[in-house]
Amino acid sequence: MVNAAMLDAAQRHEQSPALQRELQQYRQALLTSLMTSAAMVEARDPYTGGHLWRVARFSMTLAEHAGLDALESTRIGIAGFLHDIGKIAIPDAVLRKPGKLTDDEFAVIKTHPEVGASMLAGHPLAALVEPAVLWHHEMPNGRGYPQQLRGDAIPLDARIVGICDAFDAMTSTRPYRAGMPIEKALEIIEQQLGEQFDATLGRLFVDLGRAGAWQHIVGHSDDGIPLGVCPACGPTLVRTQHTSDGETVTCPACFAQLQWQQEEGPAVSAPSIQQGRHWRAVPTGQRALFAVAQPDPQLINQLVQRWAALKDL
Repeated sequence: MVNAAMLDAAQRHEQSPALQRELQQYRQALLTSLMTSAAMVEARDPYTGGHLWRVARFSMTLAEHAGLDALESTRIGIAGFLHDIGKIAIPDAVLRKPGKLTDDEFAVIKTHPEVGASMLAGHPLAALVEPAVLWHHEMPNGRGYPQQLRGDAIPLDARIVGICDAFDAMTSTRPYRAGMPIEKALEIIEQQLGEQFDATLGRLFVDLGRAGAWQHIVGHSDDGIPLGVCPACGPTLVRTQHTSDGETVTCPACFAQLQWQQEEGPAVSAPSIQQGRHWRAVPTGQRALFAVAQPDPQLINQLVQRWAALKDL
């Protein structure tokens, strides 16, 4: 069995090809387990379906256009996927609250970056993502949390993921408000350049958005897959690449059971109207006692395999 000490040793010294392959498999398994845990945490919040995938895609794309190489961009994408892992410690009463949070409840939410960093402490792959996990809510003006860092004292990873996280929050539907149009969210980022958001990276994000870079990510949970709509709750339903016609899905907000059906014609979905064949979630009239979290292993594996391939070039 490969352990953390062997992983460190292999990073310092050249080892046999067989051990290198074993170490590669070990790293991939560790990363997969971390990302699966993060996806399970996300699934507790009924209105954040696809959030981790979207933040990962935004972050990786922004990093690429900021001039980072493929390995660094992929690493930052992974950090975007894992940034909220500390929300595992947030009580369901706060995480699933259908209305706006009180000051005390928001204080509880604000603990998640430090909880996430504590969870990663001593993990062999912590260095890949720790800065984004701990500091993605810091702001250039020093009014962020948990440490009120300013300007360039905020690590690059955290500055990138922070912009992407905020943009996704603004463009995603919550129980008390609909998601903003993309342009409105871009205008808010533009107004907060140098204050809430890094000036250079924020400007680049806005420019990319106005060039259409985010249209196929906003309101989606995977490439080409918009969130499905629960008639009672809105866009809460995550569909995967391998969903089959007639498959049952449970709304994570109201626990209504629905059935995926493919139909012809126009389909209204965020952020646009789709033409042609599309998927619709049709109520069955049944209700579940709870919604079972089911992270998509294919989606996670795609990002892990991309990182592993680049890591071992």
